[in-house]
Amino acid sequence: MKHQQAADTLATLSHETRLAAFRHLVQAGPGGLSVGALREHLGITATNLTAHLNLLRRAALVLDRREGRVIRVRANYVRMNALIAYLTEKCCAGQSDCGPAVVCKPASKKASR
Repeated sequence: MKHQQAADTLATLSHETRLAAFRHLVQAGPGGLSVGALREHLGITATNLTAHLNLLRRAALVLDRREGRVIRVRANYVRMNALIAYLTEKCCAGQSDCGPAVVCKPASKKASR
């Protein structure tokens, strides 16, 4: 990840609602959540959530897919891990006891059944 991409991604997460939405999607796992379930959890209007999700999509932090009448959103773990790798690159001046953060590798939806 390049410096400007990291800055833009962090700027997107700097809003309380977007950060809460992204964290909840990370916690939900690879299956994600329906937009309605995410909206209920956050306690915001559909219009407000749509605006926040559009910014998260633009930053490539969330992905979505239509399942019939439902739109399911999920965290983009690849982008999240790239941001973490950028932030922890060369951490602790290369000391051997301070390695980069562990990469998040959620189990696939099929494996968790």
